Amino acid sequence: MAARSIPLEDLHRSIGASFGEFAGWKVPMSYTSTLEEHMAVRKDVGVFDISHMGRVAVKGPDALDLLEKIYTKKISKTKTGFLSGPTLALNTHARVKDDEMLYRISDDEWLLVPNAAAREAMIRHLKSVALQESYSVEVIDHTSDYSMLAIQGPRAIHVMEKLSKDAASLKPLEFQVNVTLGTARVFLVSRSGWTGEDGFEVWARHGDARKLLEELVSRYGVKPAGIAARDTLRIEAGFVLGGHEYGEDPTVFPCAVSLRYGLGAIDWSKKGYIGEPALRACRREGARWVRVGIVMKKKHARVIPRQGTKVVVEGIDVGWVTSGTFSPVIGRGVAQAYVDSRYALIGETIEVHVRGRLYEAKISEFPLVPLPSK
Repeated sequence: MAARSIPLEDLHRSIGASFGEFAGWKVPMSYTSTLEEHMAVRKDVGVFDISHMGRVAVKGPDALDLLEKIYTKKISKTKTGFLSGPTLALNTHARVKDDEMLYRISDDEWLLVPNAAAREAMIRHLKSVALQESYSVEVIDHTSDYSMLAIQGPRAIHVMEKLSKDAASLKPLEFQVNVTLGTARVFLVSRSGWTGEDGFEVWARHGDARKLLEELVSRYGVKPAGIAARDTLRIEAGFVLGGHEYGEDPTVFPCAVSLRYGLGAIDWSKKGYIGEPALRACRREGARWVRVGIVMKKKHARVIPRQGTKVVVEGIDVGWVTSGTFSPVIGRGVAQAYVDSRYALIGETIEVHVRGRLYEAKISEFPLVPLPSK
């Protein structure tokens, strides 16, 4: 199947984007260099087109019941006008189908943002569970109706103040609908993101998204950033990605407990969601594997452990890397990995097996670089 195009592809090409394929979409990989774009987000402000991600509405009198059945967080605790998340959707083996953010428009109307690779499966899952449970809900795929932009970095708030004082006043994980940003009228703006920095995410009809992106770049000097930088930023921050840190196959991916997801993604007081019995069984048995960070020692700073790289202690294979990159913030190779819980001691020296050689690194807590406190 041919890769889908994001709506503003022509605009991105006109401002220098090089394209690649991700999760069945043609997406901007970079504009100048991944390093420049990465550091713009860490030190200044960048804008990503994340229209490859899903945008789904769940409406109806049983919308909340459906979401409570699927997700590991207590969705009912979310206030109207705020996001619930991140939270996990599990299969019956307590492996992760997707990690998502949910927007509470009202008691009976929610918006979801599935990851690109999981969008179609999650829509089928929502509809299937609704049918099985006889829930009165409607699941609507709005992915083609809106573009989605993410404005991220320490100067994001200053840019937003120029576009809309109201939007700039949003609290973390708060959102507004039907807002004017500069010359664009947008459907939704939230104070959220996936880089570890402060920032905002915007849903807009394609014409208004075009206006906003042009204004951000030409008037306010916001640096366009591609999905390559988005990936290196999320690895530094310790954020997970489907197919790397999680997936549904229990022969490949550990139980969701092993993710050490944090951020309240799993509420252990909650009962009755899909995958709960298996998840509690994993918790009782104890986690064999735990997700940790890895930072290369200074003498091996340029070595990058990639997905599948073995983690070694005293000549014994004790884990594997799930994602890796070079961190320009600390000037070291960094990675996320699953390590046998008997060896997963923060601060301990381990080795990684790269291109036939062993290189020293240490086990680190997330985030792997200094990030602003929220």
